[in-house]
Amino acid sequence: MQTLPAYISIVFILTTIYTVAMFVRAANGNRTVLFILLAWLVLQGVVAYSGFYTNTTGVPPRFMLTIGPALLCILLLFATSKGRQFLDRLNMQSLTLLHLARIPVEIVLLWLFVHKFIPQVMTFEGHNFDILSGITAPIVWYLTRINTNRKLLLMWNIVCLGLLLNIVITAVLAAPFDFQQIAFDQPNIAVLYFPFVWLPACVVPLVLLSHLAAIKWLVVPGGKATI
Repeated sequence: MQTLPAYISIVFILTTIYTVAMFVRAANGNRTVLFILLAWLVLQGVVAYSGFYTNTTGVPPRFMLTIGPALLCILLLFATSKGRQFLDRLNMQSLTLLHLARIPVEIVLLWLFVHKFIPQVMTFEGHNFDILSGITAPIVWYLTRINTNRKLLLMWNIVCLGLLLNIVITAVLAAPFDFQQIAFDQPNIAVLYFPFVWLPACVVPLVLLSHLAAIKWLVVPGGKATI
């Protein structure tokens, strides 16, 4: 991988730490959750650093080992009674503030585009408006603190979930796999390397889970989550 300015990796690593810390905080400091997330980050970091994911041939691509297990865990949380109990006890304020991480993530993506590691379409100069989720997160957090407006929180989570899915689909279609559809001149290769592999392996799944858990709690009554 071509050498990038150190500040790009540093900012992204700090952003990942913030995302994990806020999710653990939402889970009321659950040490098991912290251990699992840290172990996952170390495992994915070591695998990516070895160059394993840079082999993009074959179906399914090796890259599925980054986000596949995380998506499976999310599915199990919603499919099992213990998983649903865990989700229902998450703190909604912490989950909302977790989305602040999307601001530095978008800045990092812009830097990566400048250094030709991702296409412009994946930045807020292209078709990625996910930074709006991070910018509005503290506003929504404040409004829910002074007035528990469940409709506002639900609407915000649904809209921001849509913004997340938009960039995820774009990133997948721009990746250098057999099914690549866009950005052939400057594909999405950054996520194949450390530390940016943590974006699909950890940051995106935690952001996704935060939205889904919040929507579940807001739509299905009876949860013990706290605003």
